[in-house]
Amino acid sequence: MKERNALLAIHLGALLFGLSGIFGKLAATTPDMIAGGRAFFAVLALGLATLLWRRTDSSRPSWPQLARLVLGGLLLGTHWLAFFEAVKISGVAIATLGFASFPAFTVLLEGTLFRERTRPVEFLMVALVCLGLILVTPEFSLGSDATVGLLWAILSGLLFALLSLLNRASTHGLDPIQAALYQNVTVLVVFMPLAAPLVPSLRPLDWLWLAMLGIFCTGLAHSLFVASLRVLKARTTAVIFALEPVYGILFAWWLFSEQPTLRMLAGGLLIISAIFVSARMAR
Repeated sequence: MKERNALLAIHLGALLFGLSGIFGKLAATTPDMIAGGRAFFAVLALGLATLLWRRTDSSRPSWPQLARLVLGGLLLGTHWLAFFEAVKISGVAIATLGFASFPAFTVLLEGTLFRERTRPVEFLMVALVCLGLILVTPEFSLGSDATVGLLWAILSGLLFALLSLLNRASTHGLDPIQAALYQNVTVLVVFMPLAAPLVPSLRPLDWLWLAMLGIFCTGLAHSLFVASLRVLKARTTAVIFALEPVYGILFAWWLFSEQPTLRMLAGGLLIISAIFVSARMAR
C-alpha cells in the first residue's frame, strides 16, 4: 500500500469509527443488544478478513495470551455497552466527546502501569481534556441526561484505554485482525445470551444498522487501521483519528438535528486540540 492510499484508508477508518454512534442511535434497541449484534457481524467480517489476509509470520496465541484476549473482549464489550448507553441517554455529540477522553486515561494509566515517564505536555493534554469535558456538559447534575450520558461516555473512554494498554502488553507476535476476532468472539459469547430475548422484536432496519456497525465500523475500520499502520507512523494515525468526534458530531447534527451549543463546540475543540498536540509531540 502506498502512502497516499494509506492516508485515504486511515481517514475512511476514522470516518467509520465516527459513525458508530450514529448507527447505534438509529438501532431502536437496547445497548446490550447493540453490543451483541455488532459483535455477531464483526465476527463474520473479521473472520473473512483473517481468511483473505492471513499472515504467514503470525503465531497462534499461547494460553496466557488467549486469557488476556478474552479479558480484552470483556473490556471491549463493556466499552460498547457504556458508549451506546451514553448515546441513548444524551445523544451522539456528548457521547462521542466523552469517549474522546480515552487518550487522557491512556497517558495516566500508561505512566503508572508501564512505569514510563509522563511528559509535561501530556499532563497539559489531560488538563485540556478535563476542561473540555466540563464545557461539554451544559449542567452538572445526576438528574440531567447530559451529565449521566457524559459519565457513561467517560466510562467507555476509560474502558477503551484499558483495552488499548492490555492489547499493547498481550498481542506481541499476533496478527492484529486475528486478535480482534478473538475479542469479538468473546463479546458475542457474553452478550448474545443477554440479547437473545430481544432478537424477535428487532425490525429489519435494526438488523441493517447492526450489520453496518459490525461489518463497516468494526471489521472494515479495524482492517483499514491495521493496513495503514504498516505504512504510516503511529503518530500520524493518532492525529487523523482525533477527527473521529468531528465526524460523529457533524453527522448527528445533519441526521438528528443535534445542534451543538457554542459551549459544547468550545469543549470539543479543547479535547480534539489536546489529542492533536499530544499525538504530534509523541516520540
